[in-house]
Amino acid sequence: METDGTYESRDTRGAAVPHPAAPPVPPAPPAHAPRMPSHAPAAVPSQPAGAPGTRSAVAEWMDAPRPETAPGIWRFRHVPPAPPRERSRLAPVTVAGLVIPVLIALVLWSVWRRGGVPYLWIPLQVLTPEEWWYPGTTTARDWHGVEAHIVYSGVVFGAIVFAVARLGAWGTVVRHLLEPYGPRARAALTAAAGLIALTFVFPEWFPFVGWDPLPIASPFFSLLALLGGGYDVVTTVPLYLLSLLITVGVLWPFARVGDWRGVLRSGRASRRPAAAGPGAPAPRSTWPALRAAGQTGAADLLAAEVMGGRMNDVDAARIEHRWERGRGDARHLAGFVDTVLQKGAAAWAHPSGDRDLPRRLAAHDLLLGQVRIGRAVAGERNPAAYRGAGVALDPAVLGTSMLVVGPPGGGQAGGLTAAAAEALTLQALTGTCAVVAVGGSSAPYGPDAAYDVVIRLGDPTSPYDLDLYGGLTEPDEAAALLAEGLAGDVETLDPRRAGTVLAQLLGPYRAVHGTFPPVPVLRELLEAGAGPLTALLDRLPADAAAMRRELEGRIRQAGGPTDPGPLLADRLALLDRPAFADFFGAGTGTARPFSLDTVAHHPLRVRLELPEHGHEEASRLLARLVLAQFLAAARSGGRRTHFAGLVLDDATGALTGGTVRALQRLRARDAGVVLGLRTLGDVPEPLHGPLLAAVGCRAALSGVTTWDGRGFAEAWGTEWVETEEVAHHTVFADQPMTRALHALRKRVTGKAVTTDAVTLKKVERERWSASELAHSVPPGHAVVSLTTVRGEHMPPVLVDLRA
Repeated sequence: METDGTYESRDTRGAAVPHPAAPPVPPAPPAHAPRMPSHAPAAVPSQPAGAPGTRSAVAEWMDAPRPETAPGIWRFRHVPPAPPRERSRLAPVTVAGLVIPVLIALVLWSVWRRGGVPYLWIPLQVLTPEEWWYPGTTTARDWHGVEAHIVYSGVVFGAIVFAVARLGAWGTVVRHLLEPYGPRARAALTAAAGLIALTFVFPEWFPFVGWDPLPIASPFFSLLALLGGGYDVVTTVPLYLLSLLITVGVLWPFARVGDWRGVLRSGRASRRPAAAGPGAPAPRSTWPALRAAGQTGAADLLAAEVMGGRMNDVDAARIEHRWERGRGDARHLAGFVDTVLQKGAAAWAHPSGDRDLPRRLAAHDLLLGQVRIGRAVAGERNPAAYRGAGVALDPAVLGTSMLVVGPPGGGQAGGLTAAAAEALTLQALTGTCAVVAVGGSSAPYGPDAAYDVVIRLGDPTSPYDLDLYGGLTEPDEAAALLAEGLAGDVETLDPRRAGTVLAQLLGPYRAVHGTFPPVPVLRELLEAGAGPLTALLDRLPADAAAMRRELEGRIRQAGGPTDPGPLLADRLALLDRPAFADFFGAGTGTARPFSLDTVAHHPLRVRLELPEHGHEEASRLLARLVLAQFLAAARSGGRRTHFAGLVLDDATGALTGGTVRALQRLRARDAGVVLGLRTLGDVPEPLHGPLLAAVGCRAALSGVTTWDGRGFAEAWGTEWVETEEVAHHTVFADQPMTRALHALRKRVTGKAVTTDAVTLKKVERERWSASELAHSVPPGHAVVSLTTVRGEHMPPVLVDLRA
């Protein structure tokens, strides 16, 4: 649960998590210190080492509590909400039982004031001396009788009040009215009620009150005079003491109901500094794990770097992850300590030398790998554990892949994909992640300075080129990926058949030239007849019998009515344009080739910018190809030590049956993708269900259509809810008197006498229906569900993406 500064930092948007710039350069920087971006925001103030009474922002961030929570909750300084309590209902009998005794008491007290209650003065005559009264009456002879009358009236008034309180169930009513309020509010309300009660006991204390006092204080003063034998005993000191006792007695019921003692005790406890017990864990900023391993020197050095402001959150997370990776290996421990003692906060810096991003737009907690995307709405539709809590993404949920669906004008789909891309690029600096951000020039992925490799296809100034074959050397594998990109969206052509045709050309060409063909050459081979292919056949080495059979099969098939070669050539023609003349290995420029299989081995940050204007079909083809290459790279190789993620801002036309099937296999390979769609209609209809089933995280943004909502509603399923049905039944009386009373009541109220029959039952309903997703999600909100790689689920939660 997140509150506006009541239980945590005042910054509810997550800015309490430090967004540090590069650590300040010490007076004598080491020669190996990495270059830091000078334009990073200086969010972490530098403080002199050893300054008394000061702590760096990074130390505060490291030592902040991060309790264990349900999946998807922002854990930084999270305070679990109190368990929900159902408010009790007052039965009509209770209300009537409160009102009727009060009315009877008012009538009885009015009659008593007028002397109309017979025989009630007999106890007064029996308990008092006869010389106080005139014979046979209770008429006062002197001041003793007057004061005795006052005392007796007070006793009668107290008996009436006690009887009304007991018979009227005042305690039940008061507890019901105070139930919705917190302890401090209950104490304030009861204090106000006690102050009002004092105005009826001592009205002379309040200058703006003009009514007479109730017989509460005056009977005690009269009793004091009677017991003391005169008015001389009612002096200043006894009068003040008795007034104090009466005040305490009046306020005691209110203090008990409002639990004033508990509120005062909790207030004193909150102001008292918490003393660390003998079993309390050491602050994280002091690196207790290192100290427990006996490496006090390295721990002291890192703690000094933190307190001196020379370490930011990226450094702390990177060093801690490095420690956790090999803490059980003695050889690793020795190397760890040596590196820390030599480089300090700059140990194991990213190969780029960067230790932070040029700018951050979201709140990050790098110790947990979380990025905050919004706040769960504190409404009845959300589960109690998530109401008011921050919602966050991390590699554990991104490992099941995420689908974000929202309209193009909403602007929030880009916010979710941008937050995911920023989180992955930031975690790459800690060595725990590799990221590929794919999208047009308008995709919200941040500046190019935040990436190690920037590929701008179609831009002659691009520093890198994309390897069309994904760094593969096996012809069949390269042909399968290329076929997925060229013909994955063609319903009339099986990608496996297209891959066979491409493999029949790629293998022999590589056997002759030692490399795969560039785009223009491959297009010519796909369009070529038997003559050019025979020339290639003649150049094959004598020991390439398998390649010869492949090419001979292609020669027999070329030019036939079922030959897929011309179709593949037409698709490849989208890349054989002047804008791409220097790309895909065909140019002679300075762009260095880059293959996506590199992200499976190194924590790189890759930005791939697709062409937009005039090359929309080529962009979709390239998006399919890049997605297929990433899925193949993520599934290949051995066990990785870092997470590999791909973010595709607009996946229109990029998803095929093969890529959807491959998404489910990423969970076991420590990899995942984030896909953005404007509508599910951008994906072939047969893939709607498999796509929603393949991803573990789903987000439906404000403005989705009912057609899109239907798919999410089916994916989220149903739940059991308790409903209440109230039936009104007319009461038919048997007795004449009862029928007469019912007839009179109907004539007065205009309604027949009825009784209510309440039925509670459990029914199964959709968590979110298609209509609710289309019409009940406010602007700037989204319904998000998450699943971790361990199988833990966050049910669909309405999230305010702007909070």
